[in-house]
Amino acid sequence: MHYTFQFGEILKHWPDLLSGALVSLLVAFIAFWLGCLIGLAGALAQQHASIWLRRLVRGYVVFFTNTPSLIQIFVLFYGLPDVGIVLSPMTAVLIGLSLNAGAYLTDIMRSGLVSVKKAELEAAATLNMSAWQSFRYVTLPHLAKTIYPLLSNFFIWIVLGSSIGGLFGVNELAGQAIEISSTSMRSIEAFTVTAGIYVVLTFIASAFLYAVGYWGFRVRARFI
Repeated sequence: MHYTFQFGEILKHWPDLLSGALVSLLVAFIAFWLGCLIGLAGALAQQHASIWLRRLVRGYVVFFTNTPSLIQIFVLFYGLPDVGIVLSPMTAVLIGLSLNAGAYLTDIMRSGLVSVKKAELEAAATLNMSAWQSFRYVTLPHLAKTIYPLLSNFFIWIVLGSSIGGLFGVNELAGQAIEISSTSMRSIEAFTVTAGIYVVLTFIASAFLYAVGYWGFRVRARFI
């Protein structure tokens, strides 16, 4: 049996693939920053909160880092309607990815917090800085510089992980590929082109993050 590749059938849907790529970046961007906020709050709680809150945060981290994000989003999208909570596909995917990202970023940011030198914090106290000023001018810059390469890698991971949205009807890049392959009956070509677009997306994101890290924090993030 001879198979004839017909990439032209897929390239006719180029506008749909491009819009899907933009949605993928949007999903990744929102999930990443929500995850950063959750991760920072969780890391601060593990450092300064009561023992019960620390245990609660640890339980959240253990659960979300040891279960597949697919299952987490599945429960949000298909399970919550049983208790009267109905989420749109985009909302369920964003919440699921954000909670999953927040769990991983809690540990990443905690590693950055514990690396802040005690002498720097003592110097801030000597200058009569408030807790907020100490965090803003001492802890936060150190945290950004220390964990920036890890955050850059994690953002690339989220860009690729956003493809899970296609399974729930979100028209991001993978979702568009699934729809195009089902209508054109050209699955090999559809997913080959989609894989190439993902490579381009990660290349662009890596280049941008590398430039921001180099010029903003004087650190070198991974560049493809």
